[in-house]
Amino acid sequence: MSTTPDSGPAQPQLTPSASLLATLTQELLVFAPFSQMAATDVQTFLRACVQRYHAPGEVLLEPASGVVRELLLVRQGAVLGEPGLSERDGGAFQYEAGDMLPVNAAMAARPVATRYVALRDTFVLALPVHTMHQLAQSSVPFADFLSRRILQFLALSRQALQADYASRTLASQTLEASLGTLVRGKPVTCLPDTPLRQALLLMREQRVGSVLVTDASGALLGIFTRYDVLSRVALEQAPLERPIAQVMTQPVHALEADRSAHDAALLMSRLGIRHVPVTQGGALLGMVSERDLFAMQRQSLKQVSLTIQTARHADELPAAAQEIRQYAHSLLAQGVRARQITALVSHMNDLLTRRLLELTAATAGLNPARFCWLALGSEGRMEQTVSTDQDNALILADDMDDTEHARVLAWAHQVNLALDACGYPLCTGGIMAGNPPCCLRLAQWQARFAQWMAQGTPADLLNASIYFDFRPLWGDATLSHQLRHSVSATARETPRFLHQMALNALGHSAPLNWMGSIDTDAQGRIDVKLQGTAIFVAVARVYALAQGLSATNTCERLEAAGRAFGLADAEYTAWSGAFEFLQLLRLRLQLEAHDPEQPNTLPLATLNDIDRRILKEAFRFAKRLQQRLQLDYER
Repeated sequence: MSTTPDSGPAQPQLTPSASLLATLTQELLVFAPFSQMAATDVQTFLRACVQRYHAPGEVLLEPASGVVRELLLVRQGAVLGEPGLSERDGGAFQYEAGDMLPVNAAMAARPVATRYVALRDTFVLALPVHTMHQLAQSSVPFADFLSRRILQFLALSRQALQADYASRTLASQTLEASLGTLVRGKPVTCLPDTPLRQALLLMREQRVGSVLVTDASGALLGIFTRYDVLSRVALEQAPLERPIAQVMTQPVHALEADRSAHDAALLMSRLGIRHVPVTQGGALLGMVSERDLFAMQRQSLKQVSLTIQTARHADELPAAAQEIRQYAHSLLAQGVRARQITALVSHMNDLLTRRLLELTAATAGLNPARFCWLALGSEGRMEQTVSTDQDNALILADDMDDTEHARVLAWAHQVNLALDACGYPLCTGGIMAGNPPCCLRLAQWQARFAQWMAQGTPADLLNASIYFDFRPLWGDATLSHQLRHSVSATARETPRFLHQMALNALGHSAPLNWMGSIDTDAQGRIDVKLQGTAIFVAVARVYALAQGLSATNTCERLEAAGRAFGLADAEYTAWSGAFEFLQLLRLRLQLEAHDPEQPNTLPLATLNDIDRRILKEAFRFAKRLQQRLQLDYER
């Protein structure tokens, strides 16, 4: 380790011995990004550092210090960052052992806008900025951490979670894998004029369940599977001399090799298929089957989907709902991202609800072309976790008479009861399609939304926070699209309402105290939903309404807003990363059922060091996002 000139006021500088250097190396390996860095790069970091001591109350850095010349790593103690009047970083923040500061100012070669003060006896390792840049060029983990800290923390958290859950599950294959890594050998193909007999012999010889049909240039034309043999050859008694082009399935749904196994699983479930061709740059690379994706997995997305889709009676669906929860547990064990888990859980819940609607509407003799069932709230945003109640509504055709309306309303009430039996509790606020205020004709809905936006009372804003995330689930989707169009147009023409929505989104703040530490209740707990995810959801909703976005998903809204603001990718993807981590915590709490009565309540002491650090970062991003909203709407 060496000394560094021009580092502000004179400080006590300690030159560690070889034994201390070895000790410091072991200390650093506990923290990110050093635990991912090569040993030589960690040594480079330490040899270039100066270790300094700061007494309680001593200033480490402040705006008057000038352009930042060193990156500081807190080795022991704690540092409080006190933002100045012009700083927009969400308030004070406490840095503890393993934290680095001031990263943004060091990367941008500018003075800090924050005053950094030692809270207690504190030792820091000071790395010259020029060495920081050199190390970032040679060490990818170090560079990634500097530019995308929260995303790096999130990756580490998922790794730890996967290791924890893997011991409790039979699942062994991650859905994060790219499809290119799952392809085994070249695909079995034939030309469109190939006789059926020859194609069948080829399938038997190659021991495959499908053959791809391509033209002479290799372009994909169709697919022929053993299921086509049954339905289009055996049952139809098709002559085996017939060209395969006459019985193949079209179109073929292919995915690029860099897409994930998760994407293939979702495609299979949505389309009811078992094979997905994989392409690379448009050229056929191979084939991935359901067996490839889930060969070593006890449950598959397709299996749960089939359980739902083949149900003949509503009373068969509660068991399928339980399988959905078990599947979510399996996905956590694989290290799948929270954003994908909630999308999959929402997708499976959609399938179950649609099947229930189909079965019961047919029994009631109702025509789904006369209405549209809406998903609201977290289901509307495709962000459902495991513990979720019902939020749904119905849009009816304007020409529906009162008699038909009454029949639909009675049916919707029975659907709500059936969903409750499946483990989706009745909404305590009555936001359900079986209640008269949630079962209205299109014109009535349009008038109701317009009234909410015109008046903007607290009750109106609460309704807006629930209803504005609607998404069509079953029936005539054009009714939903018409409502979305009118709502978006009215919202953009009502700046007063957007201002009120913005103020409402600032009603709850992230639990960080004046020192920037996580602030818990008397029992050492926080509400991850109310004090965390709800903040991101509310801010994203305001920006989506202001920009006329049709997206309802929070991450999609945040990323679209970030692009509209002209921000760097790293900044708005960090918003999504913070939200995703909070969602991951909620999933863990609900699956582990620490407190079934309060499924989103987190005892802070149960978190490991990585999760506690990223939780604090996530709350900091929530405060920064709220501060941006406040500046945008309090001008």
